[in-house]
Amino acid sequence: MELKKKNISNKLVFPGQMHEIPNGGFLVTKLDDVINWARSNSLWPLIFGTSCCAIEMMATADAKYDWSRFGFEVARASPRQADLIIVSGTIVMKMAPVLKRLYDQMPEPKYVIAMGACTISGGPFFYNTYSVVKGVDHIIPVDVYVPGCPPRPEALLHGMIALQEKIKNEPYFRKR
Repeated sequence: MELKKKNISNKLVFPGQMHEIPNGGFLVTKLDDVINWARSNSLWPLIFGTSCCAIEMMATADAKYDWSRFGFEVARASPRQADLIIVSGTIVMKMAPVLKRLYDQMPEPKYVIAMGACTISGGPFFYNTYSVVKGVDHIIPVDVYVPGCPPRPEALLHGMIALQEKIKNEPYFRKR
């Protein structure tokens, strides 16, 4: 069976494929907006908390701050069910391969929030401890940094909302 081909501006076009339209296109642009809105408002976090920042992360999920009202639903226990990993606390060299394995098991698209000074740069252990990773971005790519020692729940919510804005502006069908 032979596929029927069309020739649009010297490009071969096959049925059932997305076709690049000059200057974008109404349908693809609006579909991007709808899909990205849905993706940004239904993030399922995987919690990787190791130190005092984990307490503040738990407080953010608590009833007072309630991150579920912003679209971050119940924290997942499995990386295969999560699309966001929130890393908080000191990461030591023995933990680095475990964190990398968890990140690799997450489905695409996946996002990372680094929370707290120890996670971002090694914190107060940067100079005095050989076993501390000097920033989680040496292990996995980070999308949003939430500074503080430990950061308040409001700061984590601000970082989560910043991640939502980043996701809303990503192209899903169109390439930029």
